[in-house]
Amino acid sequence: MRKSITTLLLLILVGISVFALNVFNKEPLYHSQSYLFGTLVDISIYGEPEARARQLSNQIFSDFQTLHQQLHAWKPATTHQASELGRLNHAFAQGKQAVDVSPLLAHMLHEATALSIKSNGLFNPAIGHLIGTWGFQRDEIDPMDVDDNQIQSLVQANPQMTDIVVKDQQVYSNNAAVKLDFGGYAKGYALDIAADYLRRQQIKNALINIGGNVIALGQHGKKPWRVGIQHPRQPSAIASLILPDGWAIGTSGDYQRFFTTRDGKRYCHMIDPRTGYPVQHTQAVTVLIPPQAPSRTQAGVLSDVASKPIFIASLEDKTKAAAMFDIQNFMYIDQQSHITVSKNMVKKLQWLDAHVKFTTIP
Repeated sequence: MRKSITTLLLLILVGISVFALNVFNKEPLYHSQSYLFGTLVDISIYGEPEARARQLSNQIFSDFQTLHQQLHAWKPATTHQASELGRLNHAFAQGKQAVDVSPLLAHMLHEATALSIKSNGLFNPAIGHLIGTWGFQRDEIDPMDVDDNQIQSLVQANPQMTDIVVKDQQVYSNNAAVKLDFGGYAKGYALDIAADYLRRQQIKNALINIGGNVIALGQHGKKPWRVGIQHPRQPSAIASLILPDGWAIGTSGDYQRFFTTRDGKRYCHMIDPRTGYPVQHTQAVTVLIPPQAPSRTQAGVLSDVASKPIFIASLEDKTKAAAMFDIQNFMYIDQQSHITVSKNMVKKLQWLDAHVKFTTIP
């Protein structure tokens, strides 16, 4: 009897010790998720007490929600009030009617215009009417009947970011066909403001992922952060890579927002402003962006914006499109699933299929 009790007590003490050891050695990683910007937002903070990590994550989600409501291209901010971007688009449609905008939106207009010019118009947030015509300004994407005449009319109207005039915080457009949609810019901007906020809060190690646009701070304990690159035709990653401190990665793909017609034709949300039609020759483009100087466009924005011109450019011109933004690390997958990787990017990738075939750009 005594032996049984002794054995039982010993087992209980061992169990308590193991439990205490597991609690003590628990990895100090706080992970949280929310749905914003029409996609899943994922925040990981390493090395902070859970309560503080939760507070910081909640503040970021709150900031993102505010930005989301401010910049939504088709949903009102509240039941009775349009978003700030919606009010500006309404003014553009009325002609040269100047309206006041917030300092934040004025800054975004300046930056997005400069980036559009740099891309020779391939990155063009002014084509909101085209995006809406294709049915991509909705939560649920349904097959659309293609109206070629309407599309050609919108292309001929030639809305450009350079049509927008910003004087202090007064804004108007010289072209009533301009309708802003920051869907290819806002996620990257949000990454930058979140990273800046965490740095100001003395957070050294975090990873922020907004629907495939990711920025890293520090590392994951003694290991660097490692992120995966989504396969455009499979529900898994095609490769992974290390994301060092301050680096950002972004992927544009035809697999998230698209519809298929009755005859099996696939139309994605990546629209070529020159033709008015969704791009057909590319499945995905991934860019890897190093930290930028304080006076320059930051890594988060570039991870969102720079992939668009590369995606839209023809297969022959993708390297030129990457050079517009001095992108050294990029990868693209064409419509036949052929993979092409820049020579700098090859060194960073860990393929998840040991037999993967790809072409290297010299």
